Amino acid sequence: MIGKKVRLERIVNRESQKTVIIPMDHGTTLGPIKGLADMRKIVNLIVEGGANAIILHKGIVASGHRESGKDIGLITHLSASTSLGVDPDAKVCVCTVKEAIQLGADAVSIHVNLGAKTEGRMLRDLGAVSKECFEWGMPLIAMMYARGAKIESQFDVKYVKHAARVGAELGADMVKVNYTGSPETFREVVEGTHVPVVIAGGEKVESEQDLFEMVKGALEAGAAGVSIGRNAFQHKHPDKIVRAISRMVHTGCSIEEAKKLLQ
Repeated sequence: MIGKKVRLERIVNRESQKTVIIPMDHGTTLGPIKGLADMRKIVNLIVEGGANAIILHKGIVASGHRESGKDIGLITHLSASTSLGVDPDAKVCVCTVKEAIQLGADAVSIHVNLGAKTEGRMLRDLGAVSKECFEWGMPLIAMMYARGAKIESQFDVKYVKHAARVGAELGADMVKVNYTGSPETFREVVEGTHVPVVIAGGEKVESEQDLFEMVKGALEAGAAGVSIGRNAFQHKHPDKIVRAISRMVHTGCSIEEAKKLLQ
């Protein structure tokens, strides 16, 4: 569809055909955590770093999430839960595709936890949103995780590749999943998913070396980019770490070259 193609070009680098997405929807789940108290300030730093897109909930977009600077792709997140809830893994839709369009979004995202008690409802929501996205020509990013009583490790390749495949099967244009720990195992995820796959940044890593090695491994496996939140907006220099990651994703620079960009 022409609409989807045009909008995808706003969140994906046309030359590399890859993307660097910075999700900043954590305020709903965790509250105003470090890095997300002043949203205009952090968004401007991420923009300066050269990210392709950011993910925000509708209220942050509506209240004005930017002051100035270069343009950046906007992805509106449609689902939510809080860490205070009885079941934080039970995501529900809190926004519609039409609302996202009215807010000027270039794409929407939705979160699904396979293995959770409310998996069925989340899959139903994914299917319904996928239908809306098709009707409106809106790109859909599915955040697909394996979290529940049956899940031994949410980073195990057998669960990650299943989650990625479900997102693709139900109509996502791009899926976001956990990194499995090595290029060899993550290649199984990419090969089993017929839409672009990006990795989640996950919890705050111990070092920049760990972060860069994760990015490098995912790219070697064929990932279409990254979707890194806390390891970007909680960094002491968010603009510099985003710039370093962007260079790795779009130009293939080495870990050593990426480190120099932090100096």
